[in-house]
Amino acid sequence: MNTLAASFQAPAAEARHAGSAAGQRADSSPGRPRFHLGGGGELAHALFRSYAEIFFLHGGLAGAALCAVTLLSPHVGLAGLLAVLAAYAFARLIRMDRTFLESGYYTYNPLLVGLSLGHLFQLTPLTSFFVIAAGILTLLVTIALAQVFMAYLRLPILSLPFVVVSSMAYMASLRYSNLLHNGAPLPPLLADTFGLPGWAAGFFRAWGALLFSPSVLVGGLLSLIVLGRSRILFLLGVMGYLVGATMRRFMLGSPSQAYQDLLNFNFILIAMAVGGVFMVPSVRSYLIAAIAVAISTLVMDAITGFWSYSGIPAFTLPFNLVCLGVIYVLGLVGDPHIARRIGRTPEETLDDYLATLLRYPGSERTLLPPFAGKWTVWQGFDGQWTHKGAWRCAYDFVITDDEGRTHANGGEKPEDFHCFNKPVLAPVRGRVVQVVGDLPDNPVGQPDKVNNWGNLVVIQDPRGFHVALSHFAQNSLRVKAGDWVERGAVIGRCGNSGYSPQPHIHVQAQLADTPGAASVPFSFVSYVEDGVYHANDLPREGRPVEPLYANKRLESLTNFALDEEYRYQVRRGARDLGELRLRVKMALDGTFYFDSGRGALFFGKHEGTLYFYRATGDDPRLLPLMLVLPRLPLAHREKLAWHDHVPVGLLVSGWRGVLVGVASSFWPRLAEVRVTQRFAGESVVETEVESPLLGVRQTGTVTFNHQKGFCQVTLGDWQLSRKDYEN
Repeated sequence: MNTLAASFQAPAAEARHAGSAAGQRADSSPGRPRFHLGGGGELAHALFRSYAEIFFLHGGLAGAALCAVTLLSPHVGLAGLLAVLAAYAFARLIRMDRTFLESGYYTYNPLLVGLSLGHLFQLTPLTSFFVIAAGILTLLVTIALAQVFMAYLRLPILSLPFVVVSSMAYMASLRYSNLLHNGAPLPPLLADTFGLPGWAAGFFRAWGALLFSPSVLVGGLLSLIVLGRSRILFLLGVMGYLVGATMRRFMLGSPSQAYQDLLNFNFILIAMAVGGVFMVPSVRSYLIAAIAVAISTLVMDAITGFWSYSGIPAFTLPFNLVCLGVIYVLGLVGDPHIARRIGRTPEETLDDYLATLLRYPGSERTLLPPFAGKWTVWQGFDGQWTHKGAWRCAYDFVITDDEGRTHANGGEKPEDFHCFNKPVLAPVRGRVVQVVGDLPDNPVGQPDKVNNWGNLVVIQDPRGFHVALSHFAQNSLRVKAGDWVERGAVIGRCGNSGYSPQPHIHVQAQLADTPGAASVPFSFVSYVEDGVYHANDLPREGRPVEPLYANKRLESLTNFALDEEYRYQVRRGARDLGELRLRVKMALDGTFYFDSGRGALFFGKHEGTLYFYRATGDDPRLLPLMLVLPRLPLAHREKLAWHDHVPVGLLVSGWRGVLVGVASSFWPRLAEVRVTQRFAGESVVETEVESPLLGVRQTGTVTFNHQKGFCQVTLGDWQLSRKDYEN
């Protein structure tokens, strides 16, 4: 039910390029291991994923376990299987792409319809036809609604197709006298409450009711499966049930009626979906989930009272209405906690979100510093002098000497200043749309209060914004309106025209082409500040900044082409883990990745930096490369250092990983894993991966092949050695 949440994203910083796969579901990424059963492995994979999707889970193993649990009620379980198989067969008949079918997204609604009909009727040949027809109809409704919701509302469909078709099937069945109702009582084992108090028994029966098997045993098994996959989902389920059922207890005045109502599964689903799937898990998402559950009690009782006249259950309609309403409003207001990339579990979503915040601090509007060599930030965003109000997002640069002075001699005339008449470069590629170049340079300390911006150039960037540069020297411009400029081209010389007390470069991004228009946020790419490389960030005031340009050698070494294969011998400590084959492939969204057969390592180049965006699947042999080289500047400078962060889930596992996964939703700093890298030579990068709060520290190195790629990777006790490497 969680596939399309990422449609709300307007990723900030480099997150848009940070694996153009941001927004695609983690479980649909290449490299995910598939659950195969003999020759029907593809079918089994799609089938079991349909079960997993009901509980916002991923993977065939969890789905297979859920399928087995439904078969404890044979009529229910078999009817569900029949419906989903019919839907899958029809989808293949109409040549629906297998990639979409394997996700389970289009087939879990037919599964739910089959389960609901199996709960209502005995499975006879006539009922089987009814189930098959309903399953196919649900598939058609699912495909249609998915397109409409995505195109016009940017919302997932959740289980609305199930509600629509099951309601139709229940109403139609009132006219079908030959369908045999399933009136048999539950077997003693399924009917047993195992001595649990009423509220606890109601909790597990509500879990079982999700698969139309309202049994404490079934519900207990289902909740254990969810607990095994995600502690956050399980705890949200508990919270949702307690909040919703307890509120109804006070409203109805009957504890037994409130806690034993099978429709309480709506509270469980709402809490899981809002608190842990469509929102990044946090204290705030948990609070919003609790409020959504409280609201849903009114919705559920209203629907139940109205639909009871037709004899139709409320199904998951309360869940759908409340959840879709909350998600839609959060999307409209641009809530920052909407999940931009949904992982296999809420823990993975949270881990990825927290790492992304730290990894990509910059903006989508990226500029190269508009100069060569070292310049100093004189005034940045919200600067103390003129960068206020509508013009708060701007930067001023000057050149300083070793003692921090901007001028020589007495600094009485513009020529005394180190930056005067120095070249100003185009920070973006685009079309020149505005030019002013004939205003005189002011005497020092006597700014022109009439022509604030002085001599200027405005460049229209094809990405949808403009860049304005101001205070050029008189008659120094080398461009005119209509010219096309590439990034790094000389466009003029630094001067002191306009409202400028001393020579400097002023640069800002804006949406309009009018000189002096309101500024908008931007960031600088590929620059060095105090010996540290920054891929996309904002330099600090008073600090020296120098642009760093990519060189052909590192560009060539990291130019991984489709279908190239790299073979590594992998060792961990004294253990030989065999050969790792990495083949370069491309995902559906155009992102490149190394495919190991069991996992995928996504990578890409952006603005002079190579990124390893993320590792997916279940291949631990990919983790050393992801951890030791999450990013690489494509320009070598001796002892150049840079920093990055990686998801904490790559570094900790076992019981500690479980605790961190839950605790970091309350204390995000717990998930901070810092990576420090530096060039130790022209072909060697040293790396330190550290989490002070968790007491974890590992070191490693990457050695480049002289032709292409990496010939050796080490991290802790891991060692990957290139087999086809030649000196």
